[in-house]
Amino acid sequence: MPSQTHDHPLDHGSIVAGEPDMSSANLISRESAWHILTQYNSEDFHLRHACIIEGVMRYFALEYDPENVEFWGLVGLLHDVDYEMYPQLHCVKAFELLREHSVDESVIRSAMSHGYGLPGVEIQPELFMEKLLYAVDELTGLIGAVAIMRPSRSVQDLELKSVLKKFKQPSFAAGCSRVIIQDGADMLGWSLDELITRTIKAMRTLECIV
Repeated sequence: MPSQTHDHPLDHGSIVAGEPDMSSANLISRESAWHILTQYNSEDFHLRHACIIEGVMRYFALEYDPENVEFWGLVGLLHDVDYEMYPQLHCVKAFELLREHSVDESVIRSAMSHGYGLPGVEIQPELFMEKLLYAVDELTGLIGAVAIMRPSRSVQDLELKSVLKKFKQPSFAAGCSRVIIQDGADMLGWSLDELITRTIKAMRTLECIV
């Protein structure tokens, strides 16, 4: 996937600099979003991944954009809605599926931006939250794979150095693209160490993570 950088200074106020206020958007409920997700996904792995990304996005929203936590959460929950049934049309078929359920266009756009570089996907991650989604989608998979190799099988005692060691081994969790993870860090203007450390901390707060 080609690297795209859109770095700009970030504020830590209620709205990240340049981030739209989505508090008045016509958002569906979390219950409705889960119903949509499970209509097209049944594998535990995919549903768990969706919940992890939702939780990580909510975690960062509380810090960077607390007025729009629900928006960030919906984007995370629905980001892979089409992957299980339409893997060859990932982040393309989703537009049709989500529009059929009257999902707000802003949610669709942000959720599908993580597929930038896939065939037929031209939307780039531009908002700060879209760059975060792009970065953590692959990274959470790598972190999870490292965690289950430990005696505790948990992220609670997982350290940065353990993830970095496996990051440098392309054969480990080979499906987790190191290029995308690094591109995501570059988009955010964060070092790889910072991205990994902060994502581990986010994952430690999730009930779906041991």
